[in-house]
Amino acid sequence: MKPDGEAKYRGPFRAIGTNVAGLQVCEHLPLTAKRADKYLVIRSMTHKQSAHGAAQTLWLSGHDALPTVLAPSLGSVILKELGPRNELPGYVFVPQPRGNNAKAGFLGPKFNPFSAGEVNVPKYAVRDLDLPMGVDWARVDRRRGLLALVDEKIRAYDTTDTFDTLDSYYQSAFDLMKSPRARKAFDLAAEPESLRERYGKTSMGQGCLLARRLVESGVRFVTVARGDNAWDHHGNIFPTLANDFLPELDRAFATLLDDLSDRGMLDSTMVIVSGEFGRTAEINVNAGRDHWPNCYSLILAGGGIAGGRVWGASDADGMYVRDSPVEIPDLAASILQKFGINYTREYVSNIGRPFKLADGKPLSFL
Repeated sequence: MKPDGEAKYRGPFRAIGTNVAGLQVCEHLPLTAKRADKYLVIRSMTHKQSAHGAAQTLWLSGHDALPTVLAPSLGSVILKELGPRNELPGYVFVPQPRGNNAKAGFLGPKFNPFSAGEVNVPKYAVRDLDLPMGVDWARVDRRRGLLALVDEKIRAYDTTDTFDTLDSYYQSAFDLMKSPRARKAFDLAAEPESLRERYGKTSMGQGCLLARRLVESGVRFVTVARGDNAWDHHGNIFPTLANDFLPELDRAFATLLDDLSDRGMLDSTMVIVSGEFGRTAEINVNAGRDHWPNCYSLILAGGGIAGGRVWGASDADGMYVRDSPVEIPDLAASILQKFGINYTREYVSNIGRPFKLADGKPLSFL
């Protein structure tokens, strides 16, 4: 917040104090303000990608977009390195990824995220967990037997691992459909109505509640989004943020921190709140803010990261980093290291060249 800045930069929102002395946030985040002791704010994030696609690729994978290599997302890398804990998908996206930024890239579709679908709907249920009407498991097993006979005849001609990928898909689908654990994990209706209301009956709120249930059931990595480019406010930004987006985020994030903490999960669960870039310091002619990767803020909580802190700072107008810049490759290396993964490890990409899991080094303050 820049309460002393020029009006063309600061906008109409006021700064409010938090439960950490000297740390202020926006007035429309009152619940988040009361939990500042649980999170770290990085105010000096910076990179050079100002287009959504390239910036999302950088954020989700830790690598700049290249025309020849589709980098795997961090969720896919973590799934490949650590493997699933049980029959649930190891990596879930709520509601679903758009494009390839959140997917497995050259690692192959085996490590793509599972799409949970829109959760803020009456009687939410994951698509296709139930067998079609008139089909029982005995019939499914007979069909699989016939499929195996056909596959066996042509598998010898497969030189692209296509069959292995399809087999993995099929097996994961069957395991998920048969799993009581999966049905329980995705059953939002099992939660007390009072807790669902605290999270908020919104896509973000119910998505965060589902994320907690999934992590609790063994899923390693969950991404929750309000929707594709939903925060892309080039016009009329202030009423939109004040009336919808900020209250929705405030309830969802604050309740997620409380819920994880109450269940003894926060110390072992890292929570990251960010977009792919920030917004321009100066308000545009449409009362909005445009793409701005040069300087923006991000929140980290849990996962052994000490809260109640701020790292870095922007200049007087919030336009550029004033000190302690943080770049995404270094943050990616830090996340992988927190998961116990060797961030210096290399894969061989689809064009036969070495590909480091992270191009940066872990941040010392994490």
